[in-house]
Amino acid sequence: MKQTDQTLLEQMRISEFDISNRKMLLSLTQKDCELLKGCKNSIETKIDTLVEVFYELQTSIPEIALLIGDADTLARLQSAQRHYVLDLFSGLYDLEYVNNRLRIGLVHKRIGVEPKLYLSAMNTLKGLLVNTLRESIADITTAAETLAALDKLFSFDVTLVFETYIRSLVSEIESSKEKSEQYASALEEKVRERTAQLEELSRVDQLTGLLNVRGLNETLTRVLRAAQRRSEPVCIVYIDINDFKIVNDTHGHQTGDEILRIVGASIKKVSRAEDSCFRYGGDEFCLILPNCTEVEAREIYTNRLRTTINKQNENVTISVGVLQAGPDEYPETETFIHQADQNMYIDKKVHKAKKKAKIL
Repeated sequence: MKQTDQTLLEQMRISEFDISNRKMLLSLTQKDCELLKGCKNSIETKIDTLVEVFYELQTSIPEIALLIGDADTLARLQSAQRHYVLDLFSGLYDLEYVNNRLRIGLVHKRIGVEPKLYLSAMNTLKGLLVNTLRESIADITTAAETLAALDKLFSFDVTLVFETYIRSLVSEIESSKEKSEQYASALEEKVRERTAQLEELSRVDQLTGLLNVRGLNETLTRVLRAAQRRSEPVCIVYIDINDFKIVNDTHGHQTGDEILRIVGASIKKVSRAEDSCFRYGGDEFCLILPNCTEVEAREIYTNRLRTTINKQNENVTISVGVLQAGPDEYPETETFIHQADQNMYIDKKVHKAKKKAKIL
């Protein structure tokens, strides 16, 4: 249930039993209630004067005058004070009375009345009422008992007001804590996102968008071990861009970078989701293909990759070395890469031979 669907009494779990217990703790008896009720008529005849004097005293305090602010607000407060004083001498201090006291505490907190100002005002009001009761009650014993009853009732009211005041403060603290926790959580999420971005940047080659060589050995070792457990084939594809140094020397590094981007994008386009594609360095690329045979690897990275690159730049050619491990034997990581590199050089010799024959 939302807080706005509950009364203050419900929010603070105050029942008739709780009210009776509070009265008992303050020794506020039925006789006290009757004594106060018996003074209502005499208080009623002097209520206007009491309220007027009370606010003259209050508005003489700069802090309180600043809180009241204007004549309209003062008039509303005077009206509310009349009701409050008459309620003090109603003799009926039930759930409705308590709820009104709780609301006073809530209103005081919301408009910024500090506890010291509230207590000062209550002390002023009690002093005015004490003087009025002494003038109105002739019997000394009855007067003393009535004043004692009034003192208990003021204590009863003050505890209620302060409970609401404190509860409001606690709610503000809890709300601030919740906001702080939400802010901290959002900040942590941003840190996590930024950390992930930085980790991604550290893993990815910015020019080609492929993984950089840093994680190659670790990835290959993991893939080989997994393949060995499952008796699956693993392929490495080693790629080198033909005549890349000549392109750089002749047309400049900007053209070379564009060729690297084309090859990187083409590799990403034809590769499978499970493949790990690395820029090994310079114009060389190393691709790890889990659960893939040499025939499948050649189809993807010899035929399809060359076609994809050619569509973007027909002058760019590559040499490709393909090597399969498993399902019977699995070489060490460095040996596996080296052998794939050697196969690439065999393909490069074929490319050079074709190029020489074409020239001749």
